[in-house]
Amino acid sequence: MAYQSADLDAAKRWYTNVLGIEPYFNRAEYVEFRVGDYEHELGILDSQFLPDLGAEQQSGAPGGAIVYWHVDDAQASYDRLIDLGAAPHQPPRNFGENFVGAAVVDPFGNILGIMQNPHYLEVVEQRSAGA
Repeated sequence: MAYQSADLDAAKRWYTNVLGIEPYFNRAEYVEFRVGDYEHELGILDSQFLPDLGAEQQSGAPGGAIVYWHVDDAQASYDRLIDLGAAPHQPPRNFGENFVGAAVVDPFGNILGIMQNPHYLEVVEQRSAGA
């Protein structure tokens, strides 16, 4: 998963603050964090290295697929992201069966999804028990 930013240094600082960790991979054009129980990759690419993505991307409106990252408390995480400078995109809402999802637009124009997901926790617990 990779986001983009025209100001990579600012994005690196913002995500370091959001995640509470430094990137493990740090280059002038790209940084990468390891996130969560499975240490998934969250990268940020300097947008000068992106190809021309067409009128939709040039409009400045957020777009693309929303990737949801698991959080323990969707409302608290959403509120914290807003406090840290993200803009509301989709407020927390219950998708059913205690799946609570929300999304914000980070200060660099990327959509960041968060989800409180009881089934994810069950999978993590089962894997931990089998280890």
